[in-house]
Amino acid sequence: MKRNLALVSYSSSDEENDSDYVSKSTVTKKKKLPSLSSSLIVQTPKDDPALHQGRIRTTPHVDGQWASHVFVSIKVEKRSAMYNLVLDALKAAKNIEPALHDFSEFDEKRSDEYLDLHVSLSRPIYLWTHQRNDLKREIKSLAEKSSSFKISFTTFSVLTNDEETRTFLALDVGSGHHELKLLSDGLLPFIANLRQKEYYAEPHFHASIAWALLRATPTCSKVINEGPDSRVSLTLANLPSLVRNGSPSSTQVLPLTNDFEQILQLPASLTATLNEQYASRLSSKSWSAYDIRDLCVKIGKDVFSWRLQG
Repeated sequence: MKRNLALVSYSSSDEENDSDYVSKSTVTKKKKLPSLSSSLIVQTPKDDPALHQGRIRTTPHVDGQWASHVFVSIKVEKRSAMYNLVLDALKAAKNIEPALHDFSEFDEKRSDEYLDLHVSLSRPIYLWTHQRNDLKREIKSLAEKSSSFKISFTTFSVLTNDEETRTFLALDVGSGHHELKLLSDGLLPFIANLRQKEYYAEPHFHASIAWALLRATPTCSKVINEGPDSRVSLTLANLPSLVRNGSPSSTQVLPLTNDFEQILQLPASLTATLNEQYASRLSSKSWSAYDIRDLCVKIGKDVFSWRLQG
């Protein structure tokens, strides 16, 4: 019995080549996606002191976190007696300590019509993005139940920040201290809820008009005077090689890259000289006090304000 043999057909090599050609030709090349516009790329701040007049960021930048602080603003009109006094005092201060910088030097938003002085009501407050509106609502609520008031300035003083990286020449607030304290205390529940540092228990309200960079040294000792007029200052101890003429009231300027000078402290003669020359005019009753009508907050680079309505 014969077995039926089925014929099996095989494709030729030419057919295989044709099919490979077809399959390869049908594959389309993927196009590269266009690059993102630079406007859509979030720029991370650079912690480069050379970009910030030698200042060092004391709290590292965190994406999504916003530095903010609460303050009241005093606008001193140019050509006014107060404006001229501040200019004269700054000139005298820089003659005593050339390392001082006045705030208007690097203020991109400075006005040609007035000098903007700030009196802080809080330490720096660090907010996450979703907390920004919470703080603004808190400031608005506080402003609605607080009344406008007047403040005046009395003397010059020297203060140092908590990190001891900068020292400040400031105008001390005289009248209006009580009202400023009420506003500052009104922020305490919100700040406590954020678990951040509240303002000083016995605040020294002031408006800073100039600053200088400090260089910390292991031989500098910190002296804190207790009480409502507390100051933080640096005293020179066992530094004969760093003190000019052997006098602890002299300021030793230490070199810093990018031409930004650092000092050990402001000379003790600075405030004594300024108060002797200008304090009587600054605290004179003939000088009008300044109206405080708004409560302000700066979040990042944006400033918001609400009218005091109480």
